[in-house]
Amino acid sequence: MNPKFKLLYLIGGIVATILLIVQIVATYPNMNTTGIVLGALPALALFYLSYKAYHVKKDNELM
Repeated sequence: MNPKFKLLYLIGGIVATILLIVQIVATYPNMNTTGIVLGALPALALFYLSYKAYHVKKDNELM
C-alpha cells in the first residue's frame, strides 16, 4: 500500500459514513436493509485501506 493515500482513504471513508447516516435519517420509517448494507460496504473498505496504508507506513513489515 502506498502511504501517500492514507489521508485520501480516511476522508473518503468519513464522507461515505456521513452519506450513509444521511440516507438512514432521510428514509427512517421505511429503511431498506439492503441499501444500508450496500452503502456501508464502501465506507468499510475505505477505512480498511486507510488502516493498511497507515500500518505499512508505521512499521514497514510485510503482511
